This record gives sequence, C-alpha cells and structure tokens, in this order.
Amino acid sequence: MRRTRVRFSLFLAVGSLVAASACGSPPSSRSGDSPQSAATAASASDFGGMDALVAAARKEGKLNVIALPSYWANYGKSIEQFSRKYGIKVESSQPTASSQEEINAARQLAGTDRAPDVFDLSQNVVLANTELLAPYKVQTWKDVPSALKDPSGLWTSGYGGYMSIGYDADRVPAPTSIKDLLKPEYKGKVVLNGDPTQAGSAFNAVVAASLGNGGSPDDIAPGVDFFAALNKEGNFLPVSPTPASISSGQTPVVFDWDYLQAAAVAQLAGKVNWKVLVPEDALVGSYYVQAINKNAVHPAAARLWEEFLFSDQGQNNFLAGFAHPVRVDAMKQAGTLNQSALANLPPIEGQPHFLTPEQTEAAKRYLSEHWADAVH
Repeated sequence: MRRTRVRFSLFLAVGSLVAASACGSPPSSRSGDSPQSAATAASASDFGGMDALVAAARKEGKLNVIALPSYWANYGKSIEQFSRKYGIKVESSQPTASSQEEINAARQLAGTDRAPDVFDLSQNVVLANTELLAPYKVQTWKDVPSALKDPSGLWTSGYGGYMSIGYDADRVPAPTSIKDLLKPEYKGKVVLNGDPTQAGSAFNAVVAASLGNGGSPDDIAPGVDFFAALNKEGNFLPVSPTPASISSGQTPVVFDWDYLQAAAVAQLAGKVNWKVLVPEDALVGSYYVQAINKNAVHPAAARLWEEFLFSDQGQNNFLAGFAHPVRVDAMKQAGTLNQSALANLPPIEGQPHFLTPEQTEAAKRYLSEHWADAVH
C-alpha cells in the first residue's frame, strides 16, 4: 500500500516532510552536558528529585521530538509551553511521520545529534520495538491504569480516543452504523487515514469494522472482509484525506479518531457541515504511548518532557486538543481536569474495547497477510 502516514490532520495543511538520513554530526550531549546517570535514570528520584532533573535538562538545552504536528492532540501548545517553562529548545522533525517512520528514523539517525529523544507511538509499533526504549516512570505513574503501561516503564499511554466516522452531512446521509457505509449512497466516498498495516488510526478502523460486523478483538477477519466488500462495491476510495479533498467533497466520509474528528468540526465550522459518529456497536479505543529512546541525545530533557506530558498541565493540553488524557479519572477526582474542554468531546455510549498486546499482535499478523488482497 502506498500510504503510511497516520498523523494527518483533517483540517489543517500538513507541513513538509523532513527526510531522515543517517548523516549528521556527532551528538554533543554525550561529552558531559548531563549527568552520567541521565541515560539510565528510571525516575526523577534517580537525579535527586525534580529540581535536579530540571537542572540537568536545562544544561542539555535541547530536545529532539519527531512526528508531533502542532495540530495533533494540541502538541503545538505543549511544545511551546515546555520550551518557555524550562528554557529548552525543541527541535521538531518529520511532523507528519507515522509511528513506524519514527522507529525507522531512530535507527537511521542513531549516533547523530539528530536522533529523536522521545517517541509518540501506536501500540502495535511500540510492542515490536521495545529494544529501542529506556524504562522511565514519571511522578504521576500511579495514576495510569496498569493495562495502559509497561510494568517496567518502557512505555506509558499518554492520550487516546475512540474510532469514529466523520462525514459531511450536506453531501451524504448520516450513517447510523458501520454497515450503512455499504449502501449505494456512499459510492466512492469512504476513506481511511493511512494504511492499517502501518498506521494506528487505520488499524483500529479495521478493528472497529470487525466489531460492527460480528467480529471481536480476537477475530478481525470480518473487518477485513467488510473493507473488501466496501472496495468491491466501489464505496472505498484509496486516497489520503486532505483539507482540500474534504472541502471539495471528494472525501466526505473518513474513518479516524474522535479527537481528530472533533477538532475538524471546530476548524471546518462555516465551511463544511462535518459531523461525527462514534458507533456504539463498534466502540474500539486505543491510546498512543510515550517512550524514551534508550540512545537519546538529550536523556535528561527526554525525561523532563515525559514528566511534563503526564503532569496536569500536559494532560489538560491533550484534552484541549480533543484527546482523552490517560489520567482523566485521577484528575477528575483531584478536581484538576478542564471540564469545559471535556464537554467538547463527542458523546461515547456503549462498552469500549481495548485490544491487549496479544490481540494487537495477532491482528497485525492477520492484516499483513490479508489486507493487500482485500483492497487491491
């Protein structure tokens, strides 16, 4: 399949893709810019506390991030706040890269000063690349449900959402279920945001289609069969959704995360009558995980970034970007959650399904063997 990007916005133009290469100058922070223990610190206490961690990160003075477009889950605000708060320059590369492309860049740029310090990954990609990660537990670690983090701290879920169907209500009838998309009214109108064998959004769209067609988290074959039928009927359109394609009506039905769809509703207001359906009978959720590159050029800054993302400030930034923060329950109880931002998320009804690592791996294998034939 030709598309691999997962971090595509429905409502803002994407930035230019910065090509990754193995070229680059030797990393500077290995020459003593941070404590010797920074690269192996598993918590802030290993630095001697947060003040010492902040000091070490400030001494490094820089953080390399990858695949974080400013519009995705409000990362633009988080980057700006982090940089201003700590006086650390944030170098952002390949903003529209997929999770797999993050990993590829880390391998290609290893040993250079351009290697990413931190990752933001879909679960299926992180599970296949744990050897690249450094264990670290943020101060709010206890607030994260055990099912949404690695016990040793190799990765921790930061924010997530639910698979949904966004549609232009002025161009197509309102769907009430995933099965409705097989109707003639949707001919040549339904798109995925990426290739499900590589992109987390598209992957979970297939899982949702399976749930909506008699399948289960243990059996995604009905989801692949659904897209095969959608393709046979001519309803599936194998193109990337863009602001232009949505505005023109070329791609009026898009599978994507509810937080991106909610942001699209706000951004397209007055231009496109964009509506969102989170199917009750196909409710699948997933979280993107945060992780540290074990070969981080700026190991202290990488750990401070994680502390920021899992703080109340960082989690509320995700919420303001229409994403579901992983610490939502603890923050509700503590009274630190932005309630007005929470009210902007699409309504969720039904019992959500979250794939286990084993189910994710099994689904990934099935897709690699059957997807190309289904939508050729």
